[in-house]
Amino acid sequence: MIVAEAVGRTLASLGAEVVFGVVGSGNFHVTNALVAHGARFVATRHEGGAATAADAYARTSGKVGIVSVHQGPGLTNAMTGVAEAAKSRTPLVVLAGEVTDPRSNFHIDQDALARAVGAVPLRVSAGADAVEQTVTAFRTAWDERRTVLLNLPLGAQADAVPWRGRLGEFLDQIVAAGRAAVAAPHPAHTVPDAREVAELAGLLAAARRPVFVAGRGARHARRELAELAGLTGALLATSAVARGLFRGDPWDLDVSGGFATPVAAELIRGADLIVGWGCALNMWTTRHGALVGPDTTLVQVDLDDAAIGLHRTVRLGVIGDTAATARAAIAAVTAEGAREPDGERGYRSPATAARIAAEGRWRAVPYTDESGGGRVDPRTLTIALDDLLPAERTVAVDSGNFMGYPSMFLDVPDERGLCFTQAFQSVGLGLATAVGAAVARPDRLTVAALGDGGAFMGASELETVVRLGLPLVVVVYDDEAYGAEVHHFGPHGHPLGLVTFPPADLAAIGRGYGFDAVTVTEPGDLSGVAEWLEGARERPLLVHARVTRDRASWWLEEAFRGH
Repeated sequence: MIVAEAVGRTLASLGAEVVFGVVGSGNFHVTNALVAHGARFVATRHEGGAATAADAYARTSGKVGIVSVHQGPGLTNAMTGVAEAAKSRTPLVVLAGEVTDPRSNFHIDQDALARAVGAVPLRVSAGADAVEQTVTAFRTAWDERRTVLLNLPLGAQADAVPWRGRLGEFLDQIVAAGRAAVAAPHPAHTVPDAREVAELAGLLAAARRPVFVAGRGARHARRELAELAGLTGALLATSAVARGLFRGDPWDLDVSGGFATPVAAELIRGADLIVGWGCALNMWTTRHGALVGPDTTLVQVDLDDAAIGLHRTVRLGVIGDTAATARAAIAAVTAEGAREPDGERGYRSPATAARIAAEGRWRAVPYTDESGGGRVDPRTLTIALDDLLPAERTVAVDSGNFMGYPSMFLDVPDERGLCFTQAFQSVGLGLATAVGAAVARPDRLTVAALGDGGAFMGASELETVVRLGLPLVVVVYDDEAYGAEVHHFGPHGHPLGLVTFPPADLAAIGRGYGFDAVTVTEPGDLSGVAEWLEGARERPLLVHARVTRDRASWWLEEAFRGH
């Protein structure tokens, strides 16, 4: 067995079920080895799409994502997606061929490239370390929730790995140990310091208006957080990436931050205690600090001690897994006061419950429909889509002025229902995000929400959607511009010719790739979406929505206040 085959066999044995990529000479053999040992290969049309799709697959499935790319330009093409994954602490292994001869056109410092975006570089230098390095890469991705670049030098890929006899038995033991560790409860599920838990319980007991804000690091902790909130009278909110975590709970405020509804913003701002659970409490989640009252006590629970207080000064930082910390706090609070999660307590009252029920979703907030003149109001469009599309859905959102509408007006069934690749704020990731999410959850209809800028950037993956037969609806919010720049610079009198574009028939482009397509210029045009949903759905659907463009979205106006 050679290195390339050993790496593929090891990853497949560890549980790598799907690998995304674009195959070149440098990753040809390792990718074939993965497939030979049971992994499914999903070919995208661009390495950037492969990295983003693998990121989205990991987020939506809860498994380690794998992406395979060529050396040099294959890796540089993938780097925006790798940066997004690294910033999001997505468990992802990037397999890349590597040229070590500086005279080669393909030579770059791939380690430095990985470090520059926050990924962890590792390398298989010879047959002797191929299995151990591969297991280390996979375990680092899983255990530490990191994005790992595993370099595969061309000169080492053909080295022998004698997977026979005693050495083979030893290598099998290494792989088996790695597989067992990944299958076991996550090592991060550790109990926090008892003194910190006691202090947290004391703060919760004293609070009159507590609010929990759960982030990516709490997506596995719904039951524990809901129980603790019930005992202490806390209202529940999430960061954008964890949206849907508390769906169905009557005390769910939905998202905290720039996306927050008026009632959510008011209630969060009125809290006397905010506890961030696996949540950065950054400028987006706190609306540049505006949602933190002057006398509000802040607590942050996180696995990473470097994350505590990084964005906002906190009264108490608790190092530990969110579910484990919540369980410990439940025990402390219950022992202290023998509380039961019934009756009026803390922030929970009939009046508050009535307000949340009546005003707690953006579609309940009154607005004036500005559709007309051949353009549809994005609020009207998205509310209608929310009513039409199946409730079991995954929503994947690109970046841009439009992004708040699908992120907030399209409901999601749970914490895996919104795939929000926005840690790097790159335009153009939305369609590839939808590809990865759809591969992870083929049982759900995936909705890709794009601006026209992102749709053109990622258009090559339209072919991927059709080729794979993915259950997908692509909605393009077309304002014929990079809308964020238009609304940022336009009011100050700056010329906008560099960020505006002539009309384009995106529906025709979609049909050219093999989509069904409808163009929406007024609410009545959405009948075409209803017809597609009622039909055989043999092909994916592209909805080209020409949206109104006279004003910035509400979330962008909030963001501008922080500039």
